[in-house]
Amino acid sequence: MNRQTAVNFALALATGVMLVLLYPRFGYAFLAPFALAPLLVALAREQRWVPRFLLGYVAGVVFWAGLCYWIEGTLDRYANMGTALAMLAFALFAILKALHFGLFGLLAAVLMRRPLAALTVAALWTAIERTNGPFGFAWLTLGDAGTSMSMPMRLAPITGVYGLSFLFALMATVIALAVLRRPRREWLWIALVAVLPMLPALPDAVHGNERALLIQPNISEDADWSLASVHSTVASLAELSLRAAQSSGAQLIVWPEAPLPLYFYRDTGSAMMMQTLARAAHVPVLFGTVGEAPGGGPTNSAILLDPSGNVAGRYDKNFLVPFGEYVPSFFWWVNRVTQEAGDFVPGRSYPVFGEQGHKLGVFICYESAFPYLVRRFPAAGAQALVNVSNDGYFGTSAARQQHLKLVRMRAAENARWILRATNDGLTTVVDPAGRVHGIAKSFERAAWLVGFNWQNGTTFFTRYPEWFPIACALIAALGFVPWRRRQLT
Repeated sequence: MNRQTAVNFALALATGVMLVLLYPRFGYAFLAPFALAPLLVALAREQRWVPRFLLGYVAGVVFWAGLCYWIEGTLDRYANMGTALAMLAFALFAILKALHFGLFGLLAAVLMRRPLAALTVAALWTAIERTNGPFGFAWLTLGDAGTSMSMPMRLAPITGVYGLSFLFALMATVIALAVLRRPRREWLWIALVAVLPMLPALPDAVHGNERALLIQPNISEDADWSLASVHSTVASLAELSLRAAQSSGAQLIVWPEAPLPLYFYRDTGSAMMMQTLARAAHVPVLFGTVGEAPGGGPTNSAILLDPSGNVAGRYDKNFLVPFGEYVPSFFWWVNRVTQEAGDFVPGRSYPVFGEQGHKLGVFICYESAFPYLVRRFPAAGAQALVNVSNDGYFGTSAARQQHLKLVRMRAAENARWILRATNDGLTTVVDPAGRVHGIAKSFERAAWLVGFNWQNGTTFFTRYPEWFPIACALIAALGFVPWRRRQLT
């Protein structure tokens, strides 16, 4: 390996490290406009195709391994795989996920040599990010680093998180072009940043007028369950919920997704306790349960009971967690984290619940990573959203804070309050600008009263969620079209 090649790979590593530093456990979000620049400089300097792919690929391995380091511990402890197999599965995960980065490196190297590099490279990055969900595991994007940046977040209701990804990638590309001493006219696309102050400001911070009671059970992921222990736990949580609801005037009770094996449709004892809670509290109760798909097989479901104890709605989780609720076929040798018999069956619809004259949308845990899924609920009329989650499998890792960043972006994209009830943290409420309004103390049982508001109307992103990624894909594709300047005659 010659000196220039070594320097190029060092630059690729720098991008991978900076991308990791953007998010919890570090949180150096100010690096977002700079993170891709070292890789882009290396790609522009590299003449050969294979090293171009490898430069992107190396950055990708570093990024996914550093960002999702917690996967190894989760598989080791909760899937009972042992350290060696868990490390192997995690290594394969990072190796496969890095293919997106390798593709970016291969294509961006071509675009970096063209006059419209600033625009087309940023568009390429954004378009490839959009493929993370359909072609593998989706988690944080470059744009998610901006959840606490009030000016870039103005893009969220218009373009979704993808607009922020494009913005940061554009800024990084211009920096790379400057380092490479490219003509200043190629930097002019940075002027797009000046549009941000002209966009509508995010909603002001206000206290919600409605009251919801979020229950945080703090149930151990390692608990061994019998029917008696399930009933005892449900009874104690129902008592906690009822006391808190009666003293607080809550208008909605929300239980999270939890490791408690609550089978509402099979276990009449648990079902009766939940229905009694709704009747005694005189408020709707939303909770997670194991359901059953029409064709058989378990579902990860959320049920809403009305104040009379009747089922007012049910949502079956559509996007399941790899290794948590099903095992991808390539990883047949990996144990699932959850111990339900057989893989979970995904849902096929996105119902909106009626709640005392209002409409509520519910998404479950990992589904917060999918902008195009969550927007379905406000598009169907949901005036507030609920995220029920069990982050207990993350232990004390930064995955908890990473997950919350996803929820914050979904709130801003759709201009909706999101009530977030978790098993042992982070239980909170997020306003329509993505701001967090307090967090219940983690690893403690709690009944936490929060305020929120019902919101009407829809954002441009909610109505047209794919317009920006499609536009980016088209712009990136146009960057590969050969062109020549016309000669004046």
